[in-house]
Amino acid sequence: MTAIELVVLDMAGTTVRDDGVVEQAFQRAAERTGVADRMPWPEALQYVRDTMGMSKIDVFTHLAGGDIAAATAATDAFEGAYSEIIAEQGVEEIAGAADMIARLRDAGIKVVLTTGFAPVTRDALIDALGWRDLVDLALSPVDAGRGRPAPDLVLTALLRTGASSVQAVAVAGDTSSDVETGRRAGAGFVAGVLTGAHRRDVLAAADAVLESVADLPAALTEHGLTGADFAAPARTS
Repeated sequence: MTAIELVVLDMAGTTVRDDGVVEQAFQRAAERTGVADRMPWPEALQYVRDTMGMSKIDVFTHLAGGDIAAATAATDAFEGAYSEIIAEQGVEEIAGAADMIARLRDAGIKVVLTTGFAPVTRDALIDALGWRDLVDLALSPVDAGRGRPAPDLVLTALLRTGASSVQAVAVAGDTSSDVETGRRAGAGFVAGVLTGAHRRDVLAAADAVLESVADLPAALTEHGLTGADFAAPARTS
């Protein structure tokens, strides 16, 4: 097996606590821009949940019935609403996430954060958490070409960090689109985590489903993908 050189991690729901903030931001944006009038909100909310992790412009394009101008306005409103909510409620890491990232990097593994958020929101989250120097890189769809479930974010992370092959990349996220983007990119290891949007059965296409991203180093060791000694046992399906 190829040893893992790069770990690509989702943000909201995977490394950053969500607690419904993304759904709240979608609803505020839809209401403020009129997109909420395009379909019943319960139907729209279900679509938001089903597509969690995908690029926000793609989600709003569907909700707006293909109206790109409306979708763009709603996406901008989403970023503003998300910033409002985290200013009101604060932002916290998933327990153990920062320590897990530090352990990976201490073992010589590079770490890249990816998200469906625009760079301004992504960077505000990273700064609020004090993670600017914790990770090697952070990417949004605009940095890569296409958002999830396309492979672009993972492949851009590989190119930017100089990993030797896709088999040397591990991907972890809390949504089916995180799992699918890892699969499409050909990543050597794909993990789903249960701290965010999707349940175990929805994440079943992953190589492992973990209770938390904090279990990832041990899962890599368990699967023979790193020579580092990560002692804590992983909880996998």
